[in-house]
Amino acid sequence: MDKSALMELHVLVEHVGPIRAGEHVFREGDDFDAIAAVRAGTVKTYVVDRDGREHVLGFHLPGEVIGLNAIDTDHYPCNAVALDTVMLCRFSFPQMELLATRVPGLQRQLFRLMSRDIGRASQLAGDFTADQRLAAFLIGFSRRLAARGFSPHRFQLTMARTDIANYLRLAPETVSRVLKRFQVEGWVTVERRELQLLVPDALEALAAPVLRA
Repeated sequence: MDKSALMELHVLVEHVGPIRAGEHVFREGDDFDAIAAVRAGTVKTYVVDRDGREHVLGFHLPGEVIGLNAIDTDHYPCNAVALDTVMLCRFSFPQMELLATRVPGLQRQLFRLMSRDIGRASQLAGDFTADQRLAAFLIGFSRRLAARGFSPHRFQLTMARTDIANYLRLAPETVSRVLKRFQVEGWVTVERRELQLLVPDALEALAAPVLRA
């Protein structure tokens, strides 16, 4: 986007935060009036089924946008909760719609973001092994961090193991077992929530069927 378009977009920004760990950005069913870009921290999106079971939909890092899946129904279809201290840039969607009529580049960027979300959601729909799923999660996380200027090889997993397992549609003990196997192979080291990728090429090869890399 050119500088004039970015200046117009900047006028719409509302800085929100800090939002503490455990506090919600929005809840399922809330009226949709804005999308938000994560400036700092990690946001988890999830839904709760009729039986009270939680289903994790994704984890959103700095530079990523939440709320796009609410455009169709005018209500947020999921919950968004801070996993650590989160700062947001909030954009009024009605105002963005008006701006998009004058700035074609903005509309194109929104379509790209929506397409990216759909692509991530479909990655785990196949019949993949637990090893492939966890490898894809780690490599995907690494790539997303690298794209934002963070270290791709050493990072904090701000989400709980149970949340990772839920997202990957695996049992928590399976995630722990596979992660332990990766450590025995010498591919990763794990100290509490800090993880280091020692042999990313091995993980990328394992993750390739999921990531279609």
